[in-house]
Amino acid sequence: MSDPVEAPAAAAPEAADLAGLDELVTRCTACPRLVEWREEIARVKRAAFRDQEYWGRPVPGFGPPDAAIAIVGLAPAAHGGNRTGRIFTGDRSGDVLFQALYDVGLASQPEAWHIDDGLTLHHTRITAPVHCAPPANKPTPAERDTCRPWLVRELDLLRPTLRAVVVLGAFGWQALLPVLADAAWQVPKPRPKFGHEAHAELPATDGGEPLHLLGCYHVSQQNTFTGKLTPAMLRGVLEHAKALAKIP
Repeated sequence: MSDPVEAPAAAAPEAADLAGLDELVTRCTACPRLVEWREEIARVKRAAFRDQEYWGRPVPGFGPPDAAIAIVGLAPAAHGGNRTGRIFTGDRSGDVLFQALYDVGLASQPEAWHIDDGLTLHHTRITAPVHCAPPANKPTPAERDTCRPWLVRELDLLRPTLRAVVVLGAFGWQALLPVLADAAWQVPKPRPKFGHEAHAELPATDGGEPLHLLGCYHVSQQNTFTGKLTPAMLRGVLEHAKALAKIP
């Protein structure tokens, strides 16, 4: 691996484009607990994947640099993105998400197995406020804040085309609001509250187009297995985002 990146706050603003940003993200070693956990998972592996080589590094965002919609999750799954190297790829949550994206015309295929499976996203980029798989799927507030500069720069680079953000879950919502304030948008006070189908329009601070912020229950197995989030509910939020972003 190339030289590690120990300070996201210093490195992220230097990225000239999303490809450069993604490469820097994969070298991040800023959070010792997350580094130890992701690498341990990659060594021990799940029995079903014992013959596979795990990615075991931070997982960057995924999607075209001119995306009009961003989907913001929580963090990579230990045996999903941390194994495959692509966010939401290779786990049950991703199965639900990519099927819905395909159904509404935002993905080229309904399933995601590995990083070279040919999947492409249309007008959409998927990312997260935390780029490493955390123990128990729970990053600490300090880890979230340390990772924040990556997402700030990602949204800066998407700024010319980004019109809507779909946030999966309350953690992502709370993590994203300070990021938006550090980027090009004004977060209203009091801050918008998370909820499924929540919608807030954030005016731009740079004179450009506003940003539509949409809430959606997370595509976790807990939510999808219990019916708290159904495929139809997820498709509804994505269709709303398409309309707000003026994607035909």
